[in-house]
Amino acid sequence: MTTAPPDPLALQATLVDFALAELVRQHRTSFQPLWSAESWAKLLIWLALNCGCSGDEAGLKTFAAALGPVQTGRMRRVFFERELDDLDLQLMADPAEQQLLVLPQGPADLVLQPDAIAQALERVGLEQRVVADRSRWQRLEALVAIPWRQGEPCS
Repeated sequence: MTTAPPDPLALQATLVDFALAELVRQHRTSFQPLWSAESWAKLLIWLALNCGCSGDEAGLKTFAAALGPVQTGRMRRVFFERELDDLDLQLMADPAEQQLLVLPQGPADLVLQPDAIAQALERVGLEQRVVADRSRWQRLEALVAIPWRQGEPCS
């Protein structure tokens, strides 16, 4: 039994998704302040300028339209997530959301421990942006939701 060769357009789309995700991962810490909507906007402006768009409103709108909402959403998720393999944790810390989410990459009961979560937050520089009172951290079935501090997330 033979299988059909991969569709060249599907391969191209997969390659573009992969390349954009890697580009975002490599440069997401280059734009200050980290973990902010401002840093996300700076990354998008940097990408637009490097793609030959002008930095004016019309050029940035053209770039945003070319990316489209689906690709922009994927890139934003990559921009605000961190995987900490040694702790078996993934952090989803988009400032547009009401809470930071901590997801297990291993058995939830083993890895969703408050001390490990605190270590992960400290390692990525989020400990000062979330509520420190662990009694306010909400354990759901397979994740922990941690509220942003009052006034956070910063823009």
